[in-house]
Parts: sequence; C-alpha cells; structure tokens
Amino acid sequence: MNNLLDLRLKFEHERKSGGGGIRNLNKTRSTKAELLASLIDDLKRVRAFYGNGDKYVKDILIDVYYNDIIAKSGRIQELLRITGDCNDRIVGARFSDTIPENHIITYYISRNVIEDAIAKLTESQKMIDDQLNGEATSDNFDAKDTTIDYEKYAISKSKLRNTIIDCSVLERFDIPKAASGIDKDQIIVTFFQTEVTIDALLYSLGVDKNRGYYYSYAGQNTLSVNKDLYTLLLEKVPYMISMATSDISQMQPVVDKEISDSTTQQIASPSKEPTIGVIDTMFDEKAYFSEWVDYREELSIYEKNAVRDEDYNHGTAVSSIIVDGPHLNPNLDDGCGRFRVRHFGVCPGRITPSALVKKIIKIVNENTDIHVWNLSLGTEEEVSKNFISFDAAALDEIQQQKNVIFIVSGTNDNDRRRTTEPYKRVGSPADSLNSLVVNSVRLNGKPASYTRNGQVLSFFNKPDVSYYGGDYDERINVYSNNGMEHQYGTSFAAPWISRKMCYLIDIMGLSREVAKALIIDSAAGWKYKQVKQRNQNLIGYGIVPIKISSIIDCDNTEIRFVVQGVANTYYTSNYGIPIPREEDNKTNYVARATVCYFPKCNRLQGVDYTQRELSIRFGRIDAKGIKDINKNTQEEEDSFNFERKARREFRKWENTKFISSRYNPERTSSQKLYGDGMWGLSLASKERSNHAEMDDLPFGVVITLRHTRGLNRINDFKHACLLRGILINEVKLENQIELYDKAQETIKFD
Repeated sequence: MNNLLDLRLKFEHERKSGGGGIRNLNKTRSTKAELLASLIDDLKRVRAFYGNGDKYVKDILIDVYYNDIIAKSGRIQELLRITGDCNDRIVGARFSDTIPENHIITYYISRNVIEDAIAKLTESQKMIDDQLNGEATSDNFDAKDTTIDYEKYAISKSKLRNTIIDCSVLERFDIPKAASGIDKDQIIVTFFQTEVTIDALLYSLGVDKNRGYYYSYAGQNTLSVNKDLYTLLLEKVPYMISMATSDISQMQPVVDKEISDSTTQQIASPSKEPTIGVIDTMFDEKAYFSEWVDYREELSIYEKNAVRDEDYNHGTAVSSIIVDGPHLNPNLDDGCGRFRVRHFGVCPGRITPSALVKKIIKIVNENTDIHVWNLSLGTEEEVSKNFISFDAAALDEIQQQKNVIFIVSGTNDNDRRRTTEPYKRVGSPADSLNSLVVNSVRLNGKPASYTRNGQVLSFFNKPDVSYYGGDYDERINVYSNNGMEHQYGTSFAAPWISRKMCYLIDIMGLSREVAKALIIDSAAGWKYKQVKQRNQNLIGYGIVPIKISSIIDCDNTEIRFVVQGVANTYYTSNYGIPIPREEDNKTNYVARATVCYFPKCNRLQGVDYTQRELSIRFGRIDAKGIKDINKNTQEEEDSFNFERKARREFRKWENTKFISSRYNPERTSSQKLYGDGMWGLSLASKERSNHAEMDDLPFGVVITLRHTRGLNRINDFKHACLLRGILINEVKLENQIELYDKAQETIKFD
C-alpha cells in the first residue's frame, strides 16, 4: 500500500478581469408580444392587491416565475429596477412544482417600480408588434442590427432591449402565497425580510397571548407559533410568510429491539484518546463503559420531570458505538481504537427544533476543544423541497463559524416495510449541507429497509455517504440501559463515521475539510462515475470502507495526496503539479478529485441557500489552460452553460464536489501531455451577492491518481515534487499515532 501524501502547494491568487459584454437574446429563447401583455396584466393585479398602502408592509412583495433555473447573471436586470441592481431586491427563492422545476424568486420592490415596469412593458410590446412581427428572437433582435428604429418609443434603446431580454426568461408575476394545511400544534414561521420587524407586525395584527396566541422567537425573522396564531397569519399576511414547517422534532429510535442474555462487559480505563461530542437523549451512567463518558444533562425542570427509563436507551446505545463499537461488533472493527465521549443529554425523547438549536449553540460554544459532534436525532416529517429546515440551517451556520463538523444521521422511515412503497424524503436536520450526513446500508451494500431519500432542495447530494447501521433482520450490537441489545437505524450508522472523522482530525492531524473530503472520496472510489444505477439519493457518494487504513492509504498502483488552501480571490490555482510521465511524453494516469469547504448559507434565500461557490478544475495543462477531467467549461472564455446544466454536471453551488475520469481496468491507452507535462488545479470562487466581500474560505482537496498499466511510481512523484520545491509530508498511520501520543503527554517541571 502507498501512504497518503500531504502536498504543500503554493497557490496563485488572481482577481477576475473584464466584465460582461453587450446583452443579447439567447439563441434558444424568444420574447413574444402576448407574453408582455400578460405580464402587464399580472403587474396590474399585484398593484391592485397592495392598493395604496393599506397592507402591513410599506412596499410590495412579488413572486417572479422564471421559465428555467436561472443563474444570477441571467435574471431580470431592468424590469424591476429604477436604480441599483435587481438582485439586491431578492428576499427569497424556491422551485416550482413543474417537471423539470423552475425558479420562483421573490423580490421586495417599491410601488413606483411597478408603475415603471408597466411602462417599460407597454413600450416594449409596441416595438415587438411594430418591428419584429410579434416575436423577438436572436436573429431579428441582435445588438448589431441597425434596422430597428428605437427612437419611436417613450423609453431609451437600452431599456427597451434589456426589458425584452428580461422577459425571455419569464413566465408570470404573482403575489406570494404561504403554505397552508400544516395541521400541527406548533409551527416554525419565517417571514420575508422587509423593513417591518416581527414585534411591529404582531402589534399591528393585535396579537395578544391572553387571547390564545402563543409564540416564541426562534431565529432571524423566525417565530415558533401555535396553530391559532398561524391561522391568523394565513388570514391576514400570507404574502409575508416565506416558509413554514412543523416545530415538532422527535429522535429516530428503532421501533423494536432484541435484548441479549449477555450483559456483562469489561473495558480498560481511558488514557489519551480523543473526545467526540454526542448530543442525544440521556446516558445511563451504570453502563460498563461509563468511565469513558463525561455525561452532562442539559434539561429544563419540566424536561427532567418527563424523563422515563426508556429515555436512557438511545443516547447510551449511540455512545456505546463511539466508545467500544469494534468490541461489540468485531466484523466492523475499523482500526480506530476507542474514543472518549462528552455526552450531552438534551431531551427525554422529544424536543422542538427551536429548543434543540438553542441547546446546541450553547453546548458548542462552551466546549471548544471538541471538533467532531455526533447528532443522531431527527424528525419524522419530511424536509421541504424549497427551504432548508430551521435546525439544519443552524448547524450550517455553526460549522461555517466554528472549526467543528457535525455527523448527522439520515433519519429513519420505520413504517416502510414493503419495498414497493415510495421512499420518504429525509427528515431534519439531515438536510444540513455543511454536516456529513450518513444513511444506512445492509452488509451486502444495499440500502436498509428504513432508508429515507435525498436530494435536498431538489439538487444537493444528501445523504453524503452510507455505512452499516443494521436492518430489521440484520442488527447492530449496542449497549443501552437494558444491557446488550441488537438494534438498527441511521442513528447507529452515524457514530461509526464520527469515529473515523475524529481519528482523521484529532489523531492524524488533518483539517476538517480534508477529513470530510477523504471520507467522501473513499466512499465514491472509481465506481461512482461508472455505475449508472447507484442509488445516489439513498446512499450518497457510496459506502465508506470499514478500515481507516483503506481511507488513508491507497493501492500500489495509485498516488493519493491532499491539498489545503484558502480561497480569497476569484481564482486560486497551481499549474505545476508534476504527475509522472511516460517516455513518449504521455501519461497513463486516470484521476479523481474531491473538494470540500464550509460556506456561508442564508436560509432566507430559500433554494439559493449557499452563498459561496468554489468551482474545481483538475487535469493536464495545455496551451489554453487546464484540460479538466470533468470537462468543466464554466470559466472558459466564450463558453455558455445553462444554470440547470451547471448544477447537474458541475455541481454548481454545492459545497462538496467529486470529479473523476472514467476508469476501465481493461483500457490501458495513454493520454498526450503538453509543454512541460504539468498538471494543474484551480478553484474559481463566486458569491451570490454582488456586494459580498471575498472572505477567506478554507478548502481541502483529495486527489487520487491510478496508473492504468499497474505501475507504482509514487517515488518518482515525490522526487519530482521535491525538485520543484513542493514540500511533501508522508502521512503514515503509525507516525501520526506516535505524534498524537507524545502531544498528549503531561510535562512536569522541576
């Protein structure tokens, strides 16, 4: 086996040069006069709804229905603008219920913008009817065409052209409508961002807790309300509600269990092992491994009074895997040893997401020495297709701000006993994008019977990975307050990944970005690109190998190295990676790469949730730049990619990206090298907001190369790197364990 290499590449940081050219109609789109007439009617209807200012907001919330998934640069730029940028007026985004789904974007605009937009549409409709036979196309509306007389109309040429181009991506305008039919006692409601505060809105509505209206503040623009108050909000201000979901969360215990006759276990005392944080139900301090667990209750007086004996089952079982999983399940011995646990009992079975979030924030802030947190709690209800759940968004924010990672269980569908039944979508917080979300598989690699379904927001690849969590007839050994038990669930798949992540971060000394990328890369392997039916929505990128050595080391025919860096400009790149070449200036290597980073996210933006994008390219260098192994053309000059394609093929806006050459063991042909035969790696950074500062964004990349003719050339690679001044650290398991042990020694001064 070849050891993992840590390359200290020096990255060049370049700012984006140039700007956009003259706008033209896309060749695949057109604008008809009757569409403009329909849009005028829509705007008049919106204007009539809001009247002369008798609503609860000063200005106008309006839904814009696009006819595609639209990139920021392709959205309307003129129609809803008098000054400034239309994108600055976006307060929410969701997908339509059509197939394929399209963007519906909510804007908050002043009333005079409506009048101005009607005037622009009226003049543009006249021009299309008068001079373009009722339809503007790329052929008759080219910017270079001088036969069009723009002087006849009451608005300028630029406004005419930009309005018509804007309309080519539109379907209609409408008034925002809140989701109805949420028949729950407690509901989380998030309002669109306007100048109206929640306090002012509730006062205007005459909300009085003495009249049966109960609420509590849950987050930015967010309340947890009872059913009566939600009914009032739907009646009075449905257009102000951005998103609504149930505020009832329940952990995902198995519905039945088998208790073993053998409950006697022994374990050595803890020494220098690293600590994993567990946020779960109660822990039974009578457990045989309790010396390994630092148990802390985070319960209110009301919650303490509600604790039952069975509330110690789930949390104790989860911690048993983290501490002593390989002893309890020898077939799943990962080689990671044992881990200490700091266990926080936060609920006696049920807890609302808003209450859970408050506890998690407090716990993480007070325990800064812990880097890996296991969260095997989740809701039975499915996550929304159009917004990230409240608790998942909180986890994403914590991970963006703190140097921690949450390992989250993919939640269970314990009612799904028949394979013909449709899969339920995952429950929150398994829609957390920055977290590592784990689903469960059987020992044969097939999804477990209770598995729930991704993706998230119709696009993001959740769950991330899968692991062995047992099944109804194939259980995992755990230890609970009842003694030895045989259970199943994603709750018991996630702790195994927490163990691996803690090993990679705290013992191997890798960053969380690199550790996450290693986990995902090991699950995907070479098969991910090849296998057509891979159950991606059920198992994510694949099943993580059992042995930690299989994640770190690689086959003798492979070279695996990790790269860390910080993106703070548009381009972050290195064009001098000396992959070994053949004598005829060709290469026999195929490659794959995984990049992970933890971006800022904004729940208020709906489906446009992640606010930072890193687009990765890796491959041979030719005269034009990098010949990307994934054929990513997003940053190439004169290239155009529809947003839908960019998201599907290049995973645009996703914070984890996996790219790979197609590897066929029977194909050993070489590829041509260019110039000095170097390979390159680049990351292009983009922001959702035009005004966002390009803050430092750490990233981790794992690159694996495989020689198609079975040669081991890792020494050639290390030698070539050293000749080019690239520092290399060989990551050996035994060396890192020795370093970790020495770092934990207590030094006594005489």
